[in-house]
Amino acid sequence: MQKEQIFQKLREKGCRVTKQRQRLLDVILQEECASCKEIYYKAKEEDIKIGMATVYRMVSLLEEIGAISRKNMYRLAFYMDENQDTVCVVELDDHTICRLSAQKWNQVMREGLKVCGYIGRQQIVRIVMEAPLAADRAY
Repeated sequence: MQKEQIFQKLREKGCRVTKQRQRLLDVILQEECASCKEIYYKAKEEDIKIGMATVYRMVSLLEEIGAISRKNMYRLAFYMDENQDTVCVVELDDHTICRLSAQKWNQVMREGLKVCGYIGRQQIVRIVMEAPLAADRAY
């Protein structure tokens, strides 16, 4: 779903969704890349026609639409559409499934952050989901 939302924003900006742009977004989604060069080398393994300029243009486009953040590494930023039916699915240890709408997810996050003392009256504007490092992944 996140991938389609990004492509929709690119289309709204007047950009075509080419195979190379799809490949680059796949690399960014799958890998934790620290630079455009890393993205380039990983994408080049699958499509030798991808050029470095294409990578830089794509990264710039993704920054313009607010899809990535370049703090330390490229990470996808997640903007929730308040009209979306389900943005988060949570499975509990008893196999109960909770499907949260964007509005409910914001409520859960806001209440959790308040209880933990992180926020007072502020509103959540953006959530950046950071992929764990390979060593931190639990399988």
